[in-house]
Amino acid sequence: MARKPEPEKERLDDAARAGWLYYIAGNTQDEIARKLGVSRQTAQRLVSLAVTERLIKVRFDHPLGRCLELSDRMKERFGLESCEVVPADPASHSETLGIVEAAAAEMERYLVSQHPVIIGLGTGRTLRAVAEQVSPMECPQHKIVSLVGNIGPDGSATVFDVASRVGDRVGAPHYPMPFPVVTATVHEKNLLVTQKSLRNVMDLAAQADVSFVGIGTVDDSSAMLRDGFVRADEIRAMMKAGAVGEITGWSFDADGQLTEGLVNDRVLSVPLETPARRRVIGVAMAPGRYKAIQGALAGRLINGLITNETMAGQLLSK
Repeated sequence: MARKPEPEKERLDDAARAGWLYYIAGNTQDEIARKLGVSRQTAQRLVSLAVTERLIKVRFDHPLGRCLELSDRMKERFGLESCEVVPADPASHSETLGIVEAAAAEMERYLVSQHPVIIGLGTGRTLRAVAEQVSPMECPQHKIVSLVGNIGPDGSATVFDVASRVGDRVGAPHYPMPFPVVTATVHEKNLLVTQKSLRNVMDLAAQADVSFVGIGTVDDSSAMLRDGFVRADEIRAMMKAGAVGEITGWSFDADGQLTEGLVNDRVLSVPLETPARRRVIGVAMAPGRYKAIQGALAGRLINGLITNETMAGQLLSK
């Protein structure tokens, strides 16, 4: 196939960015014109071009050249098996814009397979948003398994039970983990891990063909602290021990090494492999999660990543 002339390629790239800003980020044509430095009429024509060139479908379907380049560099730099970099809207304060749609699309590529697949899912606000983007379908041949407990500190069911939500949307058997994320004592954890129901879920999770996980911070803004799974003094102790991030409750340092002792002694979720042997895809882009994402990459706790161009650029600049 003949390559498109550079001016034509640049025009399509501009149309793709305008289409993304309009259909995904929800910008008006006046806002698009200001961000791209063009007139409102030009912005309108670029959005129309994105449609006529079929760059816009249900989801954004035109990988910008910069995003493709960043994706390739990320895979080479960090030894990733997969990496998707979505465009960034500089004016947006969203921590999930674009990546939840991309993660849902990636998950659907597994779900449409007629070959039985086991999908492991973490928890949290980002993955909950991903679950809401997954298209309803019937997939009785697959299994959806939780990697982390769905019981809150007060004994109530957490609203971030992603595995059950995805299982319901796609008509697949799902295997929740009806246990706390973090137990009150090590003794309690030792008692719970002997239960057959927990062992069955963990054994199934160990066979997952692909897992999707969020990457959280270990600091004063940590979701684990905000949601009451740990106390402020415990977070401070984890930070003092060098912890910068967490995946499914397991904290790790800047080199991706799991924190010894402390809260990790009481975490009840599926153990992290170091390095990950099966496909584990991290989904994160928020600026405050830079150290956590960098640590997860350094320790190869993930071998796939879905992020945006701002975060990818920051990770590659170090």
